Amino acid sequence: MDPWEFLRPHTPARIAQGRTGHSLPTSALLAFQLDHARARDAVFTTLNLPILLPQLNEIMPNPLLLQSRATDRRTYLQRPDFGRQLDDESKQQLAAFLDSGFTLSIVLADGLSATAVNTHVLAVVTGLVAEARRLGWSLAPLVVVQQGRVAVADEVAYALNAEMVVMLIGERPGLSSPDSLGAYLTFAPRPGLTDESRNCISNIRPKGFLPELAVQKIVYLLSEFKVKRLSGFQIKDEMDGNLIN
Repeated sequence: MDPWEFLRPHTPARIAQGRTGHSLPTSALLAFQLDHARARDAVFTTLNLPILLPQLNEIMPNPLLLQSRATDRRTYLQRPDFGRQLDDESKQQLAAFLDSGFTLSIVLADGLSATAVNTHVLAVVTGLVAEARRLGWSLAPLVVVQQGRVAVADEVAYALNAEMVVMLIGERPGLSSPDSLGAYLTFAPRPGLTDESRNCISNIRPKGFLPELAVQKIVYLLSEFKVKRLSGFQIKDEMDGNLIN
């Protein structure tokens, strides 16, 4: 018996797979190939806009659909810089909000796993909108960016004159997690910021960081941003564990 066998019920990691001669058993090899195919599929899956946009509209009317400079998936993967910038038409859409001002902007993007967004983002958006309203924060229109990367949220929020932004984006798929959603939070967003200016909550999914708990963590961090007037590496997560239940 494999001495690691007792751990298998507690983790999706590939441990105690067994062996047949010098190779994996057929069942373990097929499971690996299936998970690898799911991860690859997640990268090339598109946002299910006919379903997603009406659902977002029920949470907050008239969500905005924008596009990065990456016009297709191949360009998106080969030119990360294009995914961080809006195209000209999207910039014009946001120009209508030039004189507005909001406490929070919530931006969604496919990232490297539209599967994660299609599957898990509604629960997070619903919770965030409810909490923001409870706290009396003004909300910018919900924004969906196709072929977007994390930094595009800074350009969106800056154009909307938002004090803070939450980017909900599909993360790079893993062999056991093709549907992992990430949340990237920034205070005083503006084009040109880099990762040390953001805080990240990763692996939001039912088998990872539960969406409802992620909402609590996001709201806690945003509240800290407002008090300390900054975000990123200078923010220390001192959230009371008892708040997550």
